[in-house]
Amino acid sequence: MIGGEPGRVPAGISLSNWLSAPYAHWSFQHVEDVVATAVIPRGIEPAAELLAANVPVAEVPMISTAGVATTVGSVLASTDTDGWAVASRGKLVAEEYRNGLVSETRHLLFSVSKSLVAAVVGALHGAEAIELDAPVTAFVPALANCGYAGATVRHLLDMRSGIAFSDDYGDPAAEIHLLDQAMGWAPRSSADVPSTLYDFLLTLQRKSAHGGPFEYRSCDTDVLGWICEVAGGRRMPELMSELLWSRIGAQCDATIGVDPVGTGMFNGGISACLTDMIRFGSLFLRDGVSSTEQQVVPAAWIADTLDGGPDSRQAFAANSDDAGMPGGMYRNQVWFPYPGSNVLLCLGMCGQIIYVNRSAEMVAAKLSSQPHTYGPHVLLDTLRAFDAVARHMN
Repeated sequence: MIGGEPGRVPAGISLSNWLSAPYAHWSFQHVEDVVATAVIPRGIEPAAELLAANVPVAEVPMISTAGVATTVGSVLASTDTDGWAVASRGKLVAEEYRNGLVSETRHLLFSVSKSLVAAVVGALHGAEAIELDAPVTAFVPALANCGYAGATVRHLLDMRSGIAFSDDYGDPAAEIHLLDQAMGWAPRSSADVPSTLYDFLLTLQRKSAHGGPFEYRSCDTDVLGWICEVAGGRRMPELMSELLWSRIGAQCDATIGVDPVGTGMFNGGISACLTDMIRFGSLFLRDGVSSTEQQVVPAAWIADTLDGGPDSRQAFAANSDDAGMPGGMYRNQVWFPYPGSNVLLCLGMCGQIIYVNRSAEMVAAKLSSQPHTYGPHVLLDTLRAFDAVARHMN
């Protein structure tokens, strides 16, 4: 049973159920009361102000993936949304909170965390501390003894390692369950399960050549985090604070889940408040420059993310599961759902999303407590909703 402040942790919650209904609405907003976390400080500078210019975007009409006429607000209300916001041309035009979430509440981002870790890679690359074509073993020699031998940083950034790893939570045999156990996010099923994240990563094996088709693997981001800590010379909370979080004008400290020896869950363990997701997403509109006029990641990093590699779209198309994004791609831990680079997404399971539309100069964010069992139409309806808002604001 999970401990915590008396009267605060819901009765019946445990490591085996905290990420599922009926506890998810609470636990996604109280991760630090369930598992070990470390703070990612926002720094001492004032938060970057988001000027308000309220626009009734919830009333914008749209057509769902089922062909039903509806509104943006109706879609967001029906998809377990805890909070959503839209900023257009630097002004916050919509901001709504539900289910106990308030503007200062940190909410679990799940795999939106991957995009934040990639930004740290980008900053370190800009400082010439990480070479993207370098083998991962140049930073972590121990990886030579597992399936990551021969992989490069670029392979990991684009989810094109050949590692045997499944993120399918519906499959009891999926490796993601063992990763959660190593992190202390789920009960250990066996004494043989490693008790730290890095020890777990060293057990992974290769099933195919590195550099092949895109295949979503959370473990690749965890190795990226390990590389960042080696190249940056400090733990991720301090590193991300210095290179990213203190430089975007964040409103609130973020947190990251940590394993028994203090290693972060880089692939999905960060929690942050809603408007800080807007502040992060704005980097993709401003060539890596924050609202506080700091160059957080190099403009060349943003350009590379938007342009993709010479075969990024082919590698994405070669995967039988394109997540309902035909013609899309995955680059630097960011999704591109359409042909072209105008719209990009940072995505996390259970309905976490940062949406960036460059032509409309718009960033939107959604925090949610959706069940694992929701189908892809829920994400696609959210994408259609934000597309409709972008057309309305444009």
